[in-house]
Amino acid sequence: MKLIDGKKLAADLRREIAEKTAKLKAARGITPGLAVILVGDNPASVSYVTAKEKACAEAGMLSREIRMPATATEEELLGAIAALNADDAIHGILVQLPLPKGFDEKKVINSIAPEKDVDGFTPVNVGRMLIGEPCFLPCTPHGILKLIEFSGMETAGRHAVVIGRSNIVGKPVAALLSRKEANATVTVCHTGTPDVGAFTRQADIVVVAAGRPGTLTGDMLKPGAVVIDVGVNRIPDATRPKGFRLVGDADFDSCAKVASAITPVPGGVGPMTITMLLWNTLESASRT
Repeated sequence: MKLIDGKKLAADLRREIAEKTAKLKAARGITPGLAVILVGDNPASVSYVTAKEKACAEAGMLSREIRMPATATEEELLGAIAALNADDAIHGILVQLPLPKGFDEKKVINSIAPEKDVDGFTPVNVGRMLIGEPCFLPCTPHGILKLIEFSGMETAGRHAVVIGRSNIVGKPVAALLSRKEANATVTVCHTGTPDVGAFTRQADIVVVAAGRPGTLTGDMLKPGAVVIDVGVNRIPDATRPKGFRLVGDADFDSCAKVASAITPVPGGVGPMTITMLLWNTLESASRT
């Protein structure tokens, strides 16, 4: 069984991104710029934004953080986005989600210029992805495809099962796997699927993004399948200093006995998300 090391793959890709960023600066005088807007002080969001700033600095990119209090109005947030849309030094705009209560997330995301939507969340980029036109691919699903490639599993002609249908992971990763570039046959399972195991036992690739520990177990797998675990769940563990540990949506121990390759949690999908954000920001800057 191969452990799919997301940290290693992310580190390799970040070195490549840093090299290309340096070449873009030298050849055209362009420094890729990423702006992140954080509304409120959600601890998880603050931590994630800090990680993005560090990643930008390591890649030689411009990082601009805009912090707004939770009391900020939607109009103020939309005004900040409009200013960034018009700023030539900024090639990527990211609004950290979730937003505090009272904000219309769809309206906020839709206000980001599609050419700076490095999260791949706007309807324009989602539509382009679905019909196979060039666009910014959503970061976590794009990272998942890189991890499958890194596992050594060929996607063409394979059967992939995606557990979960969220707009952020489930739906887009299913769409990407079914595009001609990947050429997999895709089944999507969700809370309305009566027997998920009946489908996963046919799968060469299983992407589990359900947000629930133990969603996928070893007896639900075809021998030799590749498992990509997107879940990050806290479960109580008195033996840990913080009183909890992180687990994925797959039962790692039982799945690892059957799978040919599996991502760990943490250290699997997580490191890839920010990496692909940098990838998209570099791509955006290269287009200018």
